[in-house]
Amino acid sequence: MDFTIISKETVLLNPLQDMQRRRVASEIRLDPLTGRSSRICHFMKLQWEKPDFAQLADRTAAGCPFCPERVTAITPCFPPEILPEGRLVSEDRVLFPNLAPYEALSAVAVMGAEHFIPMTRLAPERIAASFDLCLTFFRALQRANHPESVYHMINWNYMPPSGSSIIHPHLQVFAGSFAPNLMRLELSAAHAYRESHGSNYWDDLVAAERSAGGRYLGRIGRTSWLSAFAPMGIAGDLVAVVDDIHCTLELTPDDLANLALGLTRAMAAYDDMGIFSFNMNFFTGAAGDDHYRLHLVFSPRAYFNQALGTPDVGALQQLYREGVCMAFPEEINQRLKPRFSAER
Repeated sequence: MDFTIISKETVLLNPLQDMQRRRVASEIRLDPLTGRSSRICHFMKLQWEKPDFAQLADRTAAGCPFCPERVTAITPCFPPEILPEGRLVSEDRVLFPNLAPYEALSAVAVMGAEHFIPMTRLAPERIAASFDLCLTFFRALQRANHPESVYHMINWNYMPPSGSSIIHPHLQVFAGSFAPNLMRLELSAAHAYRESHGSNYWDDLVAAERSAGGRYLGRIGRTSWLSAFAPMGIAGDLVAVVDDIHCTLELTPDDLANLALGLTRAMAAYDDMGIFSFNMNFFTGAAGDDHYRLHLVFSPRAYFNQALGTPDVGALQQLYREGVCMAFPEEINQRLKPRFSAER
């Protein structure tokens, strides 16, 4: 496994020290699978200030379309050939079509009746049950033999810094025959890796990271948790790889529970830093893609400037698609490890 680091150095005259020369180190890292680059730079203290959540919740509750008094009155239904019951309902969780679809099959899964749930109060049982509701939808698509039921993706934008316009906890649920950009690159690169190495990339990655130790967090069930070597997010990314699973529909209830538990540990660790928002995606192959391993990517999000609402994505990330991380992933890993060393 090739973990490529390109070391860089900037020389400047520091006005805070009588214009003495100062050398500032940074790195460019290449993702071992795709070659995607990420910059480790602008080293900063991993500590943010949280906003007034009570005020935010009060201000947004009155018109929330996902609260129980509105969710079945103003949300759409699937046509009967896709989902005979129109919507899926499980206790206080509801899945329905997205009015602004990103795919041919695009849904929203509301994770419960409560309008605002702080990150550290998102119980693993609630998360696992919400994932299971998504899988119920995907299985219905399979039974209907829908031609777009190929890649089954669950995405989560939690709180405004992540791009979420509604704070009521919900998942974005997609099925489509065309994989998103990075997932498509991974699928192709993973196939090439198996052809050249005779093994599965993610199996080799987990083994290499477990042996090295600096970015390995541990296992929960058959899921291995790692800090990403070349993260996309400013505070690092976590990757959870599920042994022997190629696509979303192969996940078992135990797998969902273990993924949910790992997510709550990640949330607790980042909450310690003052981070209250994240993106999460399932990266999945299609049925039969045995060169792939289903993995989850968790990426914390933050404002650079809370007062201005400055996002943590600028021109480098948005237009060059270049990852930017403000601390070494190995140092972030040390902040996360105490949470992952807890007993199950």
